[in-house]
Amino acid sequence: MRHKKATPNRSHRVNDQIQRDVAELIRDLKDPRISNMVTITHVEVTPDYAHAKVFFSLLVGDPVACEVGLNEAAGFIRNGLFKRLQIHTVPTLHFHFDRTTERAAELNALITRAVADKAKDDEGEGTPT
Repeated sequence: MRHKKATPNRSHRVNDQIQRDVAELIRDLKDPRISNMVTITHVEVTPDYAHAKVFFSLLVGDPVACEVGLNEAAGFIRNGLFKRLQIHTVPTLHFHFDRTTERAAELNALITRAVADKAKDDEGEGTPT
């Protein structure tokens, strides 16, 4: 007997659904370490749906304390996912701070500085000595 092939892009759909549901469930948390400025940026679920890395960004607050608070609330959030998701296995959640926005700001500052230095160098070469 042949097994049914997995639905194409099913893992992407599950990732997206978990992202939406976790974002809604976080709003109900009362932990002061978890700001209401938390944004779930993306989710990566393992192929067997046993674990999920949930990446978040934070506008205001301490990312380390928020990550600890979210990981402590992971069981509560997972329980909420059981009620919402229509999949056999609801993954164990592992929250990680997403440093993408920080890295983008650092790269932007480096590019701005390099452009300004290049403009100064070009200006200095144009004047006769």
